Amino acid sequence: MFIVSLSYIAPLEEIDAQLEQHVLWLKQCYADGLFLASGRKEPRTGGIILARGDRHVLQQRLAQDPFALAGLARYDITEFHPSMTVAGLEILQDRPSA
Repeated sequence: MFIVSLSYIAPLEEIDAQLEQHVLWLKQCYADGLFLASGRKEPRTGGIILARGDRHVLQQRLAQDPFALAGLARYDITEFHPSMTVAGLEILQDRPSA
């Protein structure tokens, strides 16, 4: 699993101009099963995405984000292996390979 920390490197006016396209891109990533959760940081300096799958695929998809294409954001990826969760989120836990 991955935590993607997206940081804006442009004024919010430029971010807002690309927001609709960014949301469409997010929806496609959810539909493809890559993203599990996402949302804005507070204060509004970027966002956080929880993702799963292959790091290389994730990096390719992040490069297609309208924010990335317009040079508006930086993306930091942290891989982690969740071993414990609150009840109801067990699907996020790493499972040992058989």
